Amino acid sequence: MNINFEYDQVKASARLEALITKKLEKFEDKYDFIVKADVFIKSENTSDPNKGKICKVRLSVPGPRLFAEASHGEFEQSVAEVIDDLQRQLKKKKEKMNPY
Repeated sequence: MNINFEYDQVKASARLEALITKKLEKFEDKYDFIVKADVFIKSENTSDPNKGKICKVRLSVPGPRLFAEASHGEFEQSVAEVIDDLQRQLKKKKEKMNPY
């Protein structure tokens, strides 16, 4: 699986990339139909201290793409929520796929 990272108003972080890559590679072991992942990391100025660190992930799979987005006070929390959401979507996708 090819993983592309894009940052908006945030410096690139090797630690954050390693965390996301590790979690996405677990998906690849379980769901072999994932082609690539696009990860978007963004920071917004908000009045709420529990929001503003945004993580978006778009997975290219057969059929419609899967997408998840989360905004929390820390990037790690946003990543965790996105991974959980994608896990549910991938599980549903795999159940619906016809075995040939």
